[in-house]
Amino acid sequence: MERRTFLVTAASVAGAGCIGGGGGEGDSYGDWFDGVDNFDGEVDRTGQDETRVMVGVDDGLAYGPPAIIITPGTTVVWEWTGNGGGHNVVSDDGIFESELTKEAGHTFEQTFDDSGLFRYFCTPHSDLGMRGGVRVRAGGGDGG
Repeated sequence: MERRTFLVTAASVAGAGCIGGGGGEGDSYGDWFDGVDNFDGEVDRTGQDETRVMVGVDDGLAYGPPAIIITPGTTVVWEWTGNGGGHNVVSDDGIFESELTKEAGHTFEQTFDDSGLFRYFCTPHSDLGMRGGVRVRAGGGDGG
C-alpha cells in the first residue's frame, strides 16, 4: 500500500467515529470531498453569529463554500441561487434536513452548538460532488 493511501485510509478510520458531532480536533473528512470540484480546504468563519453558504454555485451543482469552520453557537444559513435544479441540505447523520427546492432566495438554517464535524449533501446530486461540511471548533479556526 502506498504511503499516501495508507495515511488517507488511517485518517478516515480515525475520524469516522467522530463525524457528525461531538468530535475533537482530530476529526477528518477522509474522502468526503473527493470529486468536489470547488473544494480547496475549509473557509474560516469563526467568531460570527451567522454565516451563509450558497446552494447551487459554479455549475449549479455545488455549495459555496463547500467547507467552513465555525465556533459553537453559530447559525449557518444556506441560501439557494436557483441554479442547477432542485437541491436540499441533508446531514449524513440525520441531525438536519432541508426541503428539496429550486427556488432562488430560499433559505434553510441550522445552529451548531456542539463541537464536531458535520458532513452534508444534496440528495439528488451527491454523486455529482454536491457535498459540504461544517467543522465546529470551540477554540476558533486556523483557516484550514
